Amino acid sequence: MNLKMNNFYNKIKKPILALAPMAGYTNQPFRRICKFYGADVLYSEMASATALSYGGKKTLELLRFGEDERPYVVQLFGNDPKYFQNAAKVVTEKIKPDGIDINMGCPAPKVYKTGGGAALFCNQDKAIAIIEETLKGTDLPVSIKIRCRVGKNTAYKFMKKIKDYPLAAVMVHGRSYEKGFVGKIDYETIRRIKAMVSYPVIANGGINTPIDAKIMLEKTGADGVGIARGALKNPWIFMQIKQYLETGEYREFTMEEIKSAALCHAKMAEENMGAHGILEMRKYLLWYFRGFENAKEFRRKLVEVESVEDIERVLAMLED
Repeated sequence: MNLKMNNFYNKIKKPILALAPMAGYTNQPFRRICKFYGADVLYSEMASATALSYGGKKTLELLRFGEDERPYVVQLFGNDPKYFQNAAKVVTEKIKPDGIDINMGCPAPKVYKTGGGAALFCNQDKAIAIIEETLKGTDLPVSIKIRCRVGKNTAYKFMKKIKDYPLAAVMVHGRSYEKGFVGKIDYETIRRIKAMVSYPVIANGGINTPIDAKIMLEKTGADGVGIARGALKNPWIFMQIKQYLETGEYREFTMEEIKSAALCHAKMAEENMGAHGILEMRKYLLWYFRGFENAKEFRRKLVEVESVEDIERVLAMLED
């Protein structure tokens, strides 16, 4: 296999704007609304390599996607190398995404306690074995997602060990495991990794505005940015980043446009997941309208909606 020919990351106009994987959030409706607003690459929610290896139907259902979502990457997590080869085979044959990503950066306690996610940095022989097994199980591009530091273990030293592996890309979160989602971004580590590896580097962490994205790109030299929590409040951030990088300016959405985006997302959720999609939509609605003044009653009603019609009625409460 010619990795460079097979690597879709190399075919996307730089900088790459990726919707980074988020457990419980990057489901199909949310991916689709981000794609609509300009995301170049979409990642699935984390999927258990162990469950996939045993043919878990719920996990396979979690990963299904539409052709309009390509390029689409399935992210695997786990702590035992023996499951990753088979999991990669299952994903390749039954899901048929554009790539497979290995999570080595998740700070969630329930994942870390099992030895998965960011905890793999504390057992790097196991982390490398997981990469090797995943590569054996697929001919799809394989990437990894890591954090700049976990305890005394640095991303730079880890990447130095695997820089010659046939990976397609690496997404580097600019904060340590200990910092979680707060604190300063370690631009220097990302910059050094970019200078060391030959495949694309996507910088992640703390990108909530187009200005944040430009600073990240300028300080790291990365090939793109991965946006996670910054897309929950405004999935149109991808469109704004493209505007800002091209013109030096970007346009804020009006209230009417925010309501329109939320309603479009809700209709996708209902179409994709039925009544359950609307229940899932409640948490996204809280993000869309986060930080609005005097909106306590409005937000209370958002977590009670049961249909698209309910959402329309509640949104009508907000003046433009």
